[in-house]
Amino acid sequence: MSKRLRLSAKEIKFLGKEKQKSNRYLLSKEDLKKIYIFRQYDEALIEECLEKGFNPEHVKHYWYKSEHFSLNLKTEESQKDNFADELINSLKEYSPSFKKIQRTKSKDSYCLVIDPADIHIGKLAREIETGEPYDSQIAVKRSLEGVKGILDKSRGFDIDKIVFIGGNDILHIDNAKRTTTGGTPQDTDGGMWYDNFLIAKQLYIDILEMLIPIADVHFVFNPSNHDYTNGFFLANVIETYFRKCKNITFDNSIAHRKYFTYYNNLIGTTHGDGAKQQDLPLLMAHECSDWSSTKHRYIYTHHVHHKTSKDYIGVTVESLRSPSGADSWHSTKGYKGAPKAVEGFIHCKQNGQIARLTHIF
Repeated sequence: MSKRLRLSAKEIKFLGKEKQKSNRYLLSKEDLKKIYIFRQYDEALIEECLEKGFNPEHVKHYWYKSEHFSLNLKTEESQKDNFADELINSLKEYSPSFKKIQRTKSKDSYCLVIDPADIHIGKLAREIETGEPYDSQIAVKRSLEGVKGILDKSRGFDIDKIVFIGGNDILHIDNAKRTTTGGTPQDTDGGMWYDNFLIAKQLYIDILEMLIPIADVHFVFNPSNHDYTNGFFLANVIETYFRKCKNITFDNSIAHRKYFTYYNNLIGTTHGDGAKQQDLPLLMAHECSDWSSTKHRYIYTHHVHHKTSKDYIGVTVESLRSPSGADSWHSTKGYKGAPKAVEGFIHCKQNGQIARLTHIF
């Protein structure tokens, strides 16, 4: 296969061809591939490679230095390939087999709901501006500390089921442009979007491996406004990782409202950016067939980063606190000062929610 193509002087030099009167060259398949690669790279990089005798095809990342900046850059292809390869290889290389844990049934046992809400991995807040720092490292530290704190506070109860609520803005941005799904720009930590994805993946793995020895886990994913697409992908990667584990179940559909039944309890969850709060009880009755067979009904919402709780007819709707700090925009608007926390709830088989557990930072 060959094709005639118009070449620039630099491309002619790159291919090592003799200059001719016409700059349209008959190129082989191999030449076409080299030209394609050549045209993906920065012109300054190409000039440097030509001068030093390097092949630009072998350059995956490089430094760009100017009077004011020194930047470490990756080619677009290497960014995509590295992220995909790292994700796939991590699942291939460590695809654990979990031995099924046999549980002893107890009549006097309880369900523990653990809900680290609105973690926002990738969010950036500077103490000099907002009064407190927040970044991906702090997000992970608080999430692990918060879950451990809830487990410590629940030790007086015989737990036979853990409902872990995932999603709910686990990630701060949803694309390479550092915006939410809807396109709102965000202050972000130094890592790339794929770095944050992999940090969140490891965080969920660490938390779930902490919970499974205690009781069987039901993982519920709530889609949310900051990471509607990447949050969904993340939840399904986690489900794939634990596919061999018989002690965990997943509800990872893209449905905005999710429901879980524990004996006489109907537990609903949603991010909180969709239906109005006052409409949630009637939606629960309309959407969930277990409404009529349960007596104690709760809906846990997120999104607002502060505590509200209200009893409606037949349902209690409660919003949860977040471990996340206020970024520049929220601080400027005055949306700050609420206690930062990870929350959990103890549900009794017959009497509903009997305890709230709060780990405050």
